[in-house]
Amino acid sequence: MKAFVPARFNLPLAWALDFLSPALFKAMHNIETLEISKEDRALLRSLRKDRLLFFTNHPSTAEPPIVYQLGNMMGARFKYMASRQVFDWWGGLVGRVISNMGAFSVIAGIADRESLKAARETLAAKEGKLVLFPEGEPTSGENDSLMPFQAGAAQLSFWALEDARKIDPSADITVLSGFIKYIVTADKETIIKTLTDSISRLEKSCHVDPGNRNLLRRYLHFGKVMLEEAERTYKIPMASEKDFDYRVGRLRHVILDSLAERIQMTNYDRSADAISKLRQIWAVLEMIEIGYPDVRLPRLTPAELEWAQNEIIKAFDFIVIRKDYLLEYPSAERFFEWLSRFEFYASGKTARAKGGEPTPLPRKAHIFLNPPFQLSEYWSEDKRERKLNLEKLLKRLRDDLEEKLKASLALSQPLFTPGDMGGI
Repeated sequence: MKAFVPARFNLPLAWALDFLSPALFKAMHNIETLEISKEDRALLRSLRKDRLLFFTNHPSTAEPPIVYQLGNMMGARFKYMASRQVFDWWGGLVGRVISNMGAFSVIAGIADRESLKAARETLAAKEGKLVLFPEGEPTSGENDSLMPFQAGAAQLSFWALEDARKIDPSADITVLSGFIKYIVTADKETIIKTLTDSISRLEKSCHVDPGNRNLLRRYLHFGKVMLEEAERTYKIPMASEKDFDYRVGRLRHVILDSLAERIQMTNYDRSADAISKLRQIWAVLEMIEIGYPDVRLPRLTPAELEWAQNEIIKAFDFIVIRKDYLLEYPSAERFFEWLSRFEFYASGKTARAKGGEPTPLPRKAHIFLNPPFQLSEYWSEDKRERKLNLEKLLKRLRDDLEEKLKASLALSQPLFTPGDMGGI
């Protein structure tokens, strides 16, 4: 296997994809248009000569091509860090395309020196531009929440600034962050019919009686049924029916711990939080999938690997699925996020995290940019102070993204009165 895949630029391919991008967005992500204000377009153009580090949220597989289009709006070409396993999708076709569009690979869970070197060189170069997704992998599938940020994404920017200043003492890196919000564009009647037809098929296949529940209650009830089935599968004793979040939390740890034990992982921390456990296992499975040469890795057959990947996605679904997420704001977008999880769990559809089908109804992608700032605001020669500044930088980025997240909620309206679940 080729551990590191470098970035290249193929101008004829770039021009072809630029021309085909509307059709590709529609076919691969069911996105009809990208919406961005004139002010934000002008901001992008104003930064085209800067060394630039761009951050954005990453709930799905649609963000990298969207950010590619932002590069076009800027009049520049970005480089990207992308998960190594993605380069093998579709028999390697995805890798050949994205590497020629500026993406280079990174393997999570190891000190990927080639990838870190490429990232530092990109940012240190005059007018270099790098895109990072601080939430990392796997993608959450939730547009209205953010995963915990990974510190390494910001740490390497400090190293790159240090490299740049060895050549130019006045060098700086502009930090720009944005938030991408997806909105279903169909009318309310079409949305409700699509959601109703979809949950009806799942209820029928799983022998779930919808009773007299309204649509919101049916989705919540199906989630409860899914949880109960998983508890039986993993032989977890019944807890209070009212304590949904506790039961979900308990279940995800059981799935992750059982998976780590089944594949005989070493150095697995059973006391860690669920996200940390998941990221540790996810990194190991990725290295197994790409054939990374490490004798310490578990030996899995292709069938065992596929089972393990499905198990970790199932655990991840139970990490992010929260009753209050749908109940407090039952928008079309959140319904479809739950539907995607139901379909993976109950009918075996390919998960979105592995490149599965997009939402069945068309969407718009709204892009919001935050005011840029200079990385030098957080730079320090003192290593201890730099560590504190790294935490401040990550907090600023998260605060900026959360502000845009909250502001973008008003773009979609709840289909039903929030909190109105009735008896369930």
